Amino acid sequence: MSRWITEEDIENLAVGAALLGTGGGGDPYLGKLMVQKCIRENGPIELIDPNQLSDQDTVIPVSMMGAPTIMTEKIPNGDESLKSLRLMEKQSGVKANATMPVECGGLNSTIPFVVASKAGIPVVDADGMGRAFPELQMETFHIHGVSASPTALHDERGNAVFLEAQDSPMIEHIARGVAVRMGGVAHAAMYKMTGKEVKDTSIHNTMSLCIDLGKAIRETQITKQNPIEVIKHVTKNSIYGEAIVLFEGKVTDVERKSTDGFVRGKATVSGLKSFIGKTLQVDFQNENLCAQIDGKVVAMVPDLITFLDSETGLPITTEGMKYGFRVICIGIPTPPIMRSDKAIEVWGPRYFGYDMDYVEIEKIHDKEESHV
Repeated sequence: MSRWITEEDIENLAVGAALLGTGGGGDPYLGKLMVQKCIRENGPIELIDPNQLSDQDTVIPVSMMGAPTIMTEKIPNGDESLKSLRLMEKQSGVKANATMPVECGGLNSTIPFVVASKAGIPVVDADGMGRAFPELQMETFHIHGVSASPTALHDERGNAVFLEAQDSPMIEHIARGVAVRMGGVAHAAMYKMTGKEVKDTSIHNTMSLCIDLGKAIRETQITKQNPIEVIKHVTKNSIYGEAIVLFEGKVTDVERKSTDGFVRGKATVSGLKSFIGKTLQVDFQNENLCAQIDGKVVAMVPDLITFLDSETGLPITTEGMKYGFRVICIGIPTPPIMRSDKAIEVWGPRYFGYDMDYVEIEKIHDKEESHV
């Protein structure tokens, strides 16, 4: 069933998307403001279940690509992704019946709602990652045979590029270079699909989950419930697995630099409470990739690793992480579709340069508990 998204829903979506975005996907605050402005001007936005699509419908996902830290300095006009969608329609000779996110993280969960409002089309309640990832081929769409080619790109100055390439990894390679030359950020339309392909290859109902998570976390500010317990409850009753507390402490160091269209670095956290005397290190490339406590891996991609403010339970993005923050680091088991052998080849730890095989987060912690 479809639902009509209000300004309040977008408040919740921004929080939930930042949590599932594993630190990346861009700062949701800017996207939230853009969508809420659209809702005030054009009314609520329709969010539809993937199964409401006909097999012949055309769906064109939209997103921002590049270094999230740059987006906070290069404020978009708000119509860049719509222009990319229009360019895709023009060059492909089709008309979009709907749009959707390529990832359910941060800013990239809100951009499709801006496009939907301006274009008068619905947003599909699904995405292709179940989290955020740094590269364009890291999509369930790609894993199941949908190509990222062609891709349309726009920047805030009106420059536009329409790309066709031999495969999705080559689209990533070329588009990343274009984004760098557009100033580090580009706005894209890609993975043009039929309704049947969306139903067969996407992760369903992740936008609704983001809204539910965000609402639950925000309500704890009033009810004074423990936000971690609320997050555990919502994730346990989803296509993900129940959230696991990995660490609690104070941020003592953040290394971060923008290179080649990515933000790369690591956060170091000194333990508090039951973690006193221990140190957590989390590496990131736009998104959090690997968490280690005193050199021992406690979570890795594609499972989700997210920092929360220890007082409010609100998620913290990689560009928002600062020295002195009191944080809780949680891990969330990723949906099963993200764990196939073919999928792990595309976004598992070895792809990111780690000399280790993927081990599910719940198995890591089952082993830890068995040794207690």
